[in-house]
Amino acid sequence: MVESQTIHIIMPVKDSIETTEEAIRAIVSAGYTLTVYDDYSSPQNATRLDTLVKETGIEVLHLSEYVNHPSPNYRWVLINAQQKALENGSHLIIIESDVMVRPDTITRLQEAVTDGVGMVAAVTVNETGEINFPYEYARRLKQDGESKKRFSFCCTLLSNAFLLAYDFKLLDETKNWYDVHISHKSTELGFKNLLQISNPVLHRPHSSRPWKQLKYTNPIVYYWRKLTQRRDKI
Repeated sequence: MVESQTIHIIMPVKDSIETTEEAIRAIVSAGYTLTVYDDYSSPQNATRLDTLVKETGIEVLHLSEYVNHPSPNYRWVLINAQQKALENGSHLIIIESDVMVRPDTITRLQEAVTDGVGMVAAVTVNETGEINFPYEYARRLKQDGESKKRFSFCCTLLSNAFLLAYDFKLLDETKNWYDVHISHKSTELGFKNLLQISNPVLHRPHSSRPWKQLKYTNPIVYYWRKLTQRRDKI
């Protein structure tokens, strides 16, 4: 594994074990280890994650052992990961389980961090290399650069300086997802957020939560569920 005190890599996981395993092995193959947060996957998939610990050297935290709250538990994950990164003086890199990194993806995220940088994100693409969700707005961009638009946590570095400046315990407990809020908080605090067009990662959106595909195939049903079931709160 890469010897480094400068990064702490995490992956939140909810089932979708085939995609998750592929995503984990891509990171390990690049020379890194990571902490996987298993957010109430099925018992069968949780067991598979434990097997991957032995095969790959990753760490798995089963949230069922720490949190008495139904999935998603992204706030708890972020608070815990921030604490670990700050204890080690590290940047935090979040890679979601439907994202496949390349051998140099993580290194390029690290290399972009300079004074004043809050976040660095790798743009996401589909199998044909076209920029896809959630960075459709970046299709018109030609090169890497600063962005004040929303960032996702698909494959994103949060700098140690930003982690020191904003306590994730302040995150709204009534929400489910925090990537938009945190990316805006970074710029609000005076940090620069950098989007790397030249550092794309393959993204298979919502592999772990297939019901969210309704947003594209049947938006009326999606927004009805979002409203009536109080799901997907950003």
